[in-house]
Amino acid sequence: MGDKTRRRRRSWVPLLVTGVLVGGCSAPGGDGGEADGRAASGSGRPPSAAGAPSPVFTTPSPVFTPDPSLVPAGVQDGRGLVDAVVFTPADWGRGFTARKPAESTPGTWAVLDGDCRWQRERLPAGVLAGLSRYSVRRDAGGAGSVTVTAVATVHASVLSADGQLVTTLEEVLRCPEQRPRDGELITGLTSTGTPFGAREQNYADDSVLEVGLYSERGGAAQPYRWMLARLGTVVVAVSVTGSKNHPQAELDQLGGNALARMLERVRQRLEAK
Repeated sequence: MGDKTRRRRRSWVPLLVTGVLVGGCSAPGGDGGEADGRAASGSGRPPSAAGAPSPVFTTPSPVFTPDPSLVPAGVQDGRGLVDAVVFTPADWGRGFTARKPAESTPGTWAVLDGDCRWQRERLPAGVLAGLSRYSVRRDAGGAGSVTVTAVATVHASVLSADGQLVTTLEEVLRCPEQRPRDGELITGLTSTGTPFGAREQNYADDSVLEVGLYSERGGAAQPYRWMLARLGTVVVAVSVTGSKNHPQAELDQLGGNALARMLERVRQRLEAK
């Protein structure tokens, strides 16, 4: 893949995120904060917008074909990939620092329980590795903040990875309100699934966008975005929320750029040299 093609795909992600938001979200519900290990599928996707017809498109060529010899087949390889892909505070930009905890416990991922609370549990069969890193940028004088999460999950098969996106869409319907951590609440969640080739989505095999409102300890509600994308057996995701002094366009750009750069890291690790 040429450098120009890579740059075009990186620049598309923030634009496509905005396009999906304008087009409307279809399923009420969602995920956030520690909510980073979930599932979904290519079948039974929600419509692109309420009352709007599904997009018509021809089957495109694959977005990316990894070198089979480089695709993680074991736990150690999977851990090496997620550690290299997931954003650190420095990757997000100037002023970002690690939250407490700074990252997830090795060998775990987030599971939405029956009370719509996110808990970390051991990785199930079929998932090789997962990692979440949590960062925040606090504004000068305590005027506000931007809180972000970066996640990568490596599966043993494409079917398992696709299942993570399916579950993500289903959880939005089951739990329109979710609690990622103590004192944190996400409400009004909606979600949209966009496979490769639909709505000009040309950067991942499949993707999901969730939109809602985030509040902490009864404070003012803030816009919330949760963006997931799959390349083969790897799922990457970012969440972004910010106080009212941060325009939504700024937050969407921040999340979209992070997702694009993490996807590019996956490609660089798995493409034939």
